[in-house]
Amino acid sequence: MPIIPPMDTKYETLEIERLGTDGRVGRITLNRPEKMNALSQELLFEWNDALHAFEADDSVRVIIVRGAGRTFSAGYDLAPARGGADAVVRRYKQRDDSDRRLVMGTRTGMQQITDIHMYFWNMAKVTIAQVHGHCLAGGCELAMMADFVTAAEDANFGHPGLRGLGTSRTGVIWPLVIGMRKAKELYYTGDSISGKEAERIGMINHAWPKEELEERTLALADRTATMSADHLAVLKLNMNRFYENMGIYSSVRSSTDMDAFGQFTQQAYAWQDKMRDAAQGGGGLKEALEWRDGPYRTNRAIE
Repeated sequence: MPIIPPMDTKYETLEIERLGTDGRVGRITLNRPEKMNALSQELLFEWNDALHAFEADDSVRVIIVRGAGRTFSAGYDLAPARGGADAVVRRYKQRDDSDRRLVMGTRTGMQQITDIHMYFWNMAKVTIAQVHGHCLAGGCELAMMADFVTAAEDANFGHPGLRGLGTSRTGVIWPLVIGMRKAKELYYTGDSISGKEAERIGMINHAWPKEELEERTLALADRTATMSADHLAVLKLNMNRFYENMGIYSSVRSSTDMDAFGQFTQQAYAWQDKMRDAAQGGGGLKEALEWRDGPYRTNRAIE
């Protein structure tokens, strides 16, 4: 089926399609495969625009989001912005004239992204995150905001960014879906789990063989899209209201505050120093990630 951009908009980082019976399923593909679909500001702002366009289209009842290439999303884009698909759309003052870090500029920038995630959570369409490969850090945060999550059995869910980069903002909903003990284990270690394990503990709806994922996800979307868009929106609003009463909004916003505060810990400063030293020494992001993640590979208490 040809690409049909909502509102005739051409996106740099997304592909848009209409699928299913009478085109009632919309699909958004995160399209930065060369960057493992890292969530740059430009991608997130385009994503927000595409969601609003689909929400206004009554013929679209269910929205699927997936990633192009070999992975769903490896997380937020940590590489310096260079324009184009890596463009920084908005920047908030994070340092004063003496180069001291400012917490509220950091927090405000984070809140802008959290608001996009929360719009995805509460928009008047049923949403499905279709996950293959890595679904990590910001990518996992995005997927957790969908109504349904389907995944390849060998997909990889987790938030390694908890290892000194801050907290998980929308990942704070884990206690609502997987229980306290496992939520704390994943949160305190930054460990990842497979799609099959994510299904077992209730983090996602279904884990299927990778070769069946796309077909079965579309079948789920098309089946869900049997009813009219407005009736599905009422059902979603009714269901989401329970989670609002349980504190999802206040928890996610508080978690965003903690994410900003988390940039000022000893671990965060060590990470920032390592990133700077790696860049100056030519090692780059890969060297810094090895410093962050290496100890967790060699010190595993459980399997």
